[in-house]
Amino acid sequence: MRSFRLILQLLALGITQVLGVPLTPRDADAYPTVTLDYGTYQGVTSGSVTSYLGMNYAQPPVGNLRFAAPQEPEPFTGVADATSYGAACPQQDIVLPDLLPKNVTITSASGLISEDCLNLNVIKPANVSAGDSLPVLFWIFGGAFEIGDASTYDGSLYVERSIALGQPIIFVALNYRVNAFGFIASQEILDANATNLGLRDQRLALQWVNKYISQFGGDPEKVTIWGESAGAFSVAAHLVWNEGDTGGLFRAAVMQSGPPISLRTVAEGQQYYDQLVENTGCSGEDDTLACLRSVPYLELQAAIALSPSFFSYQSLTLAWEPRIDGQVVLRNGMKYIQEGLYAKVPVIIGDCYDEGTLFSFGNVNVTTDDGFLEYVHSNYIPVASDSQIEALGEAYPSDLSEGAPYDTGILWALTPEFKRLASFQGDWLWQAPRRYFLETVSQTQDAWSYLYKRGTQIPYLGAAHATDILEFFGSIDYIAPDALIFFTNNLNPNAPADLESGLSKLSDITWDQWGSDISAPPLLTFVDPAPEVEITADTFRADAISLLNELMLLFP
Repeated sequence: MRSFRLILQLLALGITQVLGVPLTPRDADAYPTVTLDYGTYQGVTSGSVTSYLGMNYAQPPVGNLRFAAPQEPEPFTGVADATSYGAACPQQDIVLPDLLPKNVTITSASGLISEDCLNLNVIKPANVSAGDSLPVLFWIFGGAFEIGDASTYDGSLYVERSIALGQPIIFVALNYRVNAFGFIASQEILDANATNLGLRDQRLALQWVNKYISQFGGDPEKVTIWGESAGAFSVAAHLVWNEGDTGGLFRAAVMQSGPPISLRTVAEGQQYYDQLVENTGCSGEDDTLACLRSVPYLELQAAIALSPSFFSYQSLTLAWEPRIDGQVVLRNGMKYIQEGLYAKVPVIIGDCYDEGTLFSFGNVNVTTDDGFLEYVHSNYIPVASDSQIEALGEAYPSDLSEGAPYDTGILWALTPEFKRLASFQGDWLWQAPRRYFLETVSQTQDAWSYLYKRGTQIPYLGAAHATDILEFFGSIDYIAPDALIFFTNNLNPNAPADLESGLSKLSDITWDQWGSDISAPPLLTFVDPAPEVEITADTFRADAISLLNELMLLFP
C-alpha cells in the first residue's frame, strides 16, 4: 500500500519532488564561472559534476511580456549566482478525485514559483571545458501542460552515469510556461502572435543551447531532445516545427509517452480565454488582453485555478494545450507525419502499458454503454459518425477482462465503464498515434520503441502513465538511463560493442529497430521483477488501434 500511495502522490507528472535529490552547493569544492555575451554566471562543482542552475534564457515574461512571445535575455553586469535552481513557472491548482490522496503539493526545489521563470540548468562533467564538444541531452518535463518544474528531475544522475560508462554527456533542462501562462488561446491571442507560448519558450531555450553550449564544453550539433508526457508531446511538436526543419537545433529525439497527435484549434480554446476574462473582471474592457496582462498575479492564479484540469470530467481534452494556430502549429501532428513533414532524425518512442488509467478517475459517472459512447463521441471524437462510434464501442467492449489495467481480469473495476474508458483513453492519446508514427518514420529513419510494464498489479493504476519516470530517473538497473546516454552519444540506444564488460545491462540485450520486423515490430519491454527486460511484439489490439488512427485522421 505504501508503494501505491507513492505512485499516486507522484502522479508521475512532475507534481512532487521525490523523484530525485536536487543538487545543492553542499560539499562544493569550486565555484567556476562561465562568460556569455550577455553576462557571467557562477556555478558550483561537487565531486565529478559541475552545475550551472537557474540561468535566464529569456527576459522575465511579466508586464507587457505576460502572454507574449519570449524575448532574448538582457545583458547584465557583475557575476550572477547559478548555484541553485531558479523559480518554477506558475502552476495550476489541481483538484484530485476522491480516490486519490489529498496531500499532494506542487513544489519546486528552489522553493520559488514566479512569473520570472524562464531559466535553465546546465549540468556537465567537472573536467570538461569549452571546446570539448560533448553531446547534449536536452530534457523537457511533463505535467499535462498545466504543471511541472525542471528542478524535480536530477540531471546529475545522467552526467555521473555517463562518466562511469566512458560516454560523457551534458544534461540541460529548462522551465517553460504552463497552463494559461503558456498555452492561452483565443482570437485575441492569435492577433497578438502569442499562441503556443510554452512551445516558443522551449524553442528559444534550444536556440540558447545552440548558441552557448560550446562555452560549457558541449557540441551544438550533437543535441538530443527528450521529454515525457507533455514534454514528449512537445518533442513531437519540435519534430514537425517548420515542416520538419530542425534549424540545426537537434539531431535526435526521445518521446516518453507523447507521440504526434491530432490537435484542436485556437478557436476551440476561445471558451477558456473568455472564462478567464470573466473570472478576472476584464470582461468589460475594450482590450481584454491588455487587461489580463495587468491583473495582479495572485488574482490571475486564482482565476486559472477555476479552469478544468486533467482530473476534471473532460480529462484529456485539456483547457491549456498546444493548438493549431497557423503560426507555430500549422496542422495536426498526424497530418504532418502522413505528409512526410517531420525531421528525419533518429528517434526513440515508448509508452506505459496502462497509460489511460490515471485519467479515468475524473469521469467515474460514466457507467453505462450508452454513456461511454456518448462521452467518447462528444468529448474526444465529435467528427466521427454514429456508425464509427458504434464500431469503436465494439473495438473497446465493456468486458472488464479486456480493460485497463490490463491482465487483471475483473479486478479494479471502479465503475462498470472505468476499465473500458482507461483502455480507450490510453490507446487514443498514446498507443495508437505512437504506432502510426512508427509505421511511417521507421521507413525514413532509425527508430526504436519500448513498453513499460512494471507495476501492473498496482490497484486501479497498473503500469500507469508516467510510472516509468522512476525507471528513467532512477538507478535500480540503469537500463533506461544507459540507453539514453548511448543514444545521445552514438544515435543508437544499444551498448557499444567495445563497452567494458559488466558496465551496462544493455550489453546483454539486443534492441532491434521497430521496423526490423514488420510482422512483429520489437519493443524493449520492462517487466517485473526489475531489472528484467524482454523483447515483445508491438501487435496488441491491432484492429482497435487501427480504427483509432483512422478516426484521429478525420480531424481537419
